[in-house]
Amino acid sequence: MDVFTTTILPSFQVMPYATPAAIGVLSFSMFFMKKFISDNKKRNARLPSVPEVPGWPVIGNLLQLKEKKLHKTFTSWVEIHGPIYSIRTGSSTIAVLNSNDVAKEAMVTRYSSISTRKLSKALTVLTQDKCMVATSDYDEFHKMVKRCILTSVLGTNAQRRHRCHRDTLIENISNRLHAHVDTSPDEAVNFREIFESGLFGIALKEALGKDVQSVYVDEFGSSLSREEIFKVLVLDPMEGAIDVDWRDFFPYLSWIPNKRWELNIQQMHLRRQAVMNALMKEQKKRIALGEELNSYLDFLLSEGTLTEKQISMLVWEAIIEASDTTLITNEWAIYELAKNPNCQDMLFQQIQIVCRSEKTTEEHLSQLPYLNAVFHETIRKHSPVPVIPLRYAHEDTELGGYYIPAGSEIAINIYGCNMDKKQWIKPEEWKPERFLDGKYDPKDLHKTIGFGAGKRACAGALQALLVGCTSIGRLIQEFEWRLRDGEEDNVAIVGLTTRKLQPLHAIIKPRT
Repeated sequence: MDVFTTTILPSFQVMPYATPAAIGVLSFSMFFMKKFISDNKKRNARLPSVPEVPGWPVIGNLLQLKEKKLHKTFTSWVEIHGPIYSIRTGSSTIAVLNSNDVAKEAMVTRYSSISTRKLSKALTVLTQDKCMVATSDYDEFHKMVKRCILTSVLGTNAQRRHRCHRDTLIENISNRLHAHVDTSPDEAVNFREIFESGLFGIALKEALGKDVQSVYVDEFGSSLSREEIFKVLVLDPMEGAIDVDWRDFFPYLSWIPNKRWELNIQQMHLRRQAVMNALMKEQKKRIALGEELNSYLDFLLSEGTLTEKQISMLVWEAIIEASDTTLITNEWAIYELAKNPNCQDMLFQQIQIVCRSEKTTEEHLSQLPYLNAVFHETIRKHSPVPVIPLRYAHEDTELGGYYIPAGSEIAINIYGCNMDKKQWIKPEEWKPERFLDGKYDPKDLHKTIGFGAGKRACAGALQALLVGCTSIGRLIQEFEWRLRDGEEDNVAIVGLTTRKLQPLHAIIKPRT
């Protein structure tokens, strides 16, 4: 007798209604799912299409974006086309979001439909195809590496362990500023030169365990100074990230070579890789000798789940992100306070009342609402990342009551959200008081969405706030700041960021 007769048939005879019931349930489930999908498509089809910004055939709106100040161009179109509109960049269609409500809908409510990153060719090379927390898609790799950086560097417990680095940073900056006053009391101080160096130091300590002063690079056959390391790891990649390859807009022409661009970005990547390998090689020698430090590299190596390339990229990410965005915020905050002496005096008076003869520390922050308002108002007006890197709609969805077809790219204009006149009174003005007038809940200071929202909210928000607020407080507590002649008009920015084109120069006077 065969298997069917001896085994399967008796089982069916024992449960005569099982098969029909199972088939019925399965059929109903499939019918329900098909109806659900069909209803969704019908509902989306009934939604209006996103308003389009008129452009040219083939190239779309590229000529209107040639100045690279995308966030300002996007914001200028809001009054004509509304808070959500679409543009064409060659063969791509991009939905641009310029209001808090729609941006949060994209980052939270509709996140599952648009969680995929869309990177330019430059970023694909520099991130080694999304091998970073900030640029990876929301998948298992992203969840794992975000857990790693929160556990080792940026989470609440990790920040407690790294407290000594932040305290050292602020003391060193204070000492350098006092030394400048002692030697050149009438000369303007280059704020960026001092603060940037300090931030790079804390980034190296958190990432590698030590503030490296030089390193020998085998590929170069020579040693690099700290300043040269900073250029290779931070300055050059920041410039490279906004270097446009025209083939990004016309992928069907990607077979055409762009040799000069390819050579430049590859050399930048290889130099960065060579320096990171040299830095990691030195620290591995330390680890092999039994010297363990509280660093991101030590943690990642101990996990034993990542490749050498992945570890190198993740450690580099911790260095570059800690070195740049916090600088942008603090430089603009000091610029605004020096430009607005009344605001500076108000902050100083509050610090005097709360801290008295003590130096401003992280423990005082909860008692200094005006200091927190200064920080968040600076984030609002001078968003360090004015446009969030593009996302990709991998299925039909809706945003702001409009139909977003699969294949669309999504650009969230943080700057435009924070210039929304329906959300903010006189948004072009820098007014910390707007966060203290009772209209805004103190618990909702992140409404500026400068740190993003939802599952992709910035992992470094806590460190940015601790370093930013504490350093601003100490600098105002110890010095009176005013802009040097001509500095007030020095507001040009670099490319796609809000980094000041020229470093801030200010006259400082120690407070008595």
